[in-house]
Amino acid sequence: MGRATTAQRLREVMEKRKLRQVDVLELSQPFSDKYGVKLNKNDLSQYLSGKVQPKQDKLTLLGLTLNVSEGWLS
Repeated sequence: MGRATTAQRLREVMEKRKLRQVDVLELSQPFSDKYGVKLNKNDLSQYLSGKVQPKQDKLTLLGLTLNVSEGWLS
């Protein structure tokens, strides 16, 4: 089996923790404020659908938010 995609990894961690998109956005807020990286609902939807790969800054933010490594996510 091939490597999991970022979309698959995001869905996996969200399912395990029973997080909805709105929960992830809420959890990301302190990191967004601290690092000046904005994550919005549209971004997250596109990452989850696999249409868009998160850029490095958003990958870092998601890693911090979900407490997983960027390497695992990417």
